[in-house]
Amino acid sequence: MVDFEVVDLGETEHVDEGDTAPDFTRPLVNAEYWEDASLSDLTDEGPVLLVFYTMDGAFPATYVWNEIRDRGWGDRLTVVGVSISTPYEHETLIEERGMDYRLFSDPSNAVAREYGIDHDLDGMTGISEPRPSVFLLDEDRTVEYAWVATEWPEFPDYDEVEDAIEANV
Repeated sequence: MVDFEVVDLGETEHVDEGDTAPDFTRPLVNAEYWEDASLSDLTDEGPVLLVFYTMDGAFPATYVWNEIRDRGWGDRLTVVGVSISTPYEHETLIEERGMDYRLFSDPSNAVAREYGIDHDLDGMTGISEPRPSVFLLDEDRTVEYAWVATEWPEFPDYDEVEDAIEANV
C-alpha cells in the first residue's frame, strides 16, 4: 500500500469544452533532440491530445504515460505532454518508458497558468506544477474534451478519454 495523503486541489476556472485552447511555444522533446515548437504547429496537422502531468519521475507520470502508450492513442492522433520537467528529464522519461510521444518542457509552469490548471506545491515556496489534465483539441485548437483533476493523486477515466477520441477523430 502506498502511503500518501490525498490532497483536495480546490476549484479552478480552466479551459473547457468549446473554448479555444491557448497557443504556446516551448521546447518539444523526443528521444533524440528538442526544439521550440508551438501547439498550433501540431494542431495544424490534425487533432491533438494534450496531456498535462506532474513532473517526470513522480509515480503519476509513469502511470499516465504507460496507460497512454499501452492504449496506442498515438496511432490515431498526435499525443503530447506538458510538465515542468526539463528537456533532459523528458529524454530520460521517454527512453525509460519506451515512449513514441513528445513532451513540452515548461519549467516556469506558465502554460498551466494560461490553461487555469496550475497548482502550488505544498511546502515548496514559488514552485508549482500543472494539475493532471487532458484536453482533446481539433485543428482549430477548439477543446472537444476536457478533464482536470480535482484532487491529487487523480487520474483521468481512460475509457472516457478513448470514447472522446473515437467520437472526434
